[in-house]
Amino acid sequence: MNSKKVVYITGCLGFIGSYVTRLCLDRGWYVKGVDNMTYAANKTLLEEFQQYDNFSFVWGSDNHGCNINDLTFLYDCDYIINTAAETHVGNSIANSDDFVESNVNGVHNILELLKNYRQENSELPTLIHFSTDEVYGDITEGSHTESDILKPSNPYSATKAAADMLVLAWARTYDIPYIILRPTNNYGIGQYVEKLIPKTCKFLKLGRKIPLHNNGTPVRNWLHADDTASAVIKIIESGCKNEIFNIAGGFEQTNREAVEKIITSLTGEDKCDITSYIDTSYHRVGQDLRYSLDDSKLRSLGWKPEKIFDDEISKIVNYYKNKFLW
Repeated sequence: MNSKKVVYITGCLGFIGSYVTRLCLDRGWYVKGVDNMTYAANKTLLEEFQQYDNFSFVWGSDNHGCNINDLTFLYDCDYIINTAAETHVGNSIANSDDFVESNVNGVHNILELLKNYRQENSELPTLIHFSTDEVYGDITEGSHTESDILKPSNPYSATKAAADMLVLAWARTYDIPYIILRPTNNYGIGQYVEKLIPKTCKFLKLGRKIPLHNNGTPVRNWLHADDTASAVIKIIESGCKNEIFNIAGGFEQTNREAVEKIITSLTGEDKCDITSYIDTSYHRVGQDLRYSLDDSKLRSLGWKPEKIFDDEISKIVNYYKNKFLW
C-alpha cells in the first residue's frame, strides 16, 4: 500500500464530510469521495475537490451504476470515513424513513461490505464512523464520557445510536477495526440552510421572524467543523483503533444566545431586542435540554479546538449575507 494515507470518504459533499475531505487532500492523502448528492450536498464543492490530483469521486447511487454492496466498490484503502447521514432532528420527527435508511441501513451496508471483504483479504481498512453527542441524550450537569449509556430521545439520535451498536457488534463478531466519533454541535461556513446559523441569517434577510424551539433555552456545545476535521487527522495519525472518542468545542451557550449574536453581527446593532426578531411559539417534542461531552480522552492525544465561536460568527454571517443556498 502507498506510504501516503488512502482514505475513502462517504458524504464527501456534505458539511462535515467536506471539511474532512479538504483537510485530507491538503495533507497529500489520496481521497476517494462518494456522495449520493441528496438535497443537502454542496455540489459546487465537487469542482473544488477535482482540482486535486489526489481526489477521485463516485456518485453513490444505484441509479448511476454504483452498487455499494459490490466488493469492487471498496478499493484498497487505509480508512473508510463515514460522514454520510441524515441529520436534521425536525425532519426525523416528521418522517423517520430516510433516517433509518441512511443512518442505519447505510452503515449496515458498509459493515457487510467489510465483512465480505475480509474473506478475501488479510487486512481491513479501519472504519471511522461519525456518530453524534445526541446519542447520550441530555445531561443537566456535568458531561458525558464515552462509557456512558446511550439514551437517544428523538428518531435522529436513535438511528445514530443504532448505527453505533451495529459498528460495535460487527467489530466484536467479525473483527472489523473501527473508530466511533461523537462530536458536539458543529458549525462553520457551508451548512445547509436548515441549520440554525444559516437559517437565522436567511430569515433575517427576508424580514421574517426566526423560529426558536422551546424559547431558545436548549444548551449546545459548539464545535467548529475545522476542529472536527483536525480531530479526525489526529486520531488517524495516532494509530488508534477500536476506540470511541468524544469531540467537544469547549463552548456552551443556549440557542437563544447564539441567535442573539447572529442578529448583532448581521444588523450591526450593539444591543438588540431579540424578542422582536424571534418566534418562540414552536415546541419540539423530545427536545434535549443540554448536551455536554467530556473529551479528555481525545485531548490526551494532543488535540484541542482552535476556533472560538465569538470570533468565528461574524465571518460565517458575512458569508451568508448574500448567499441563502449553494
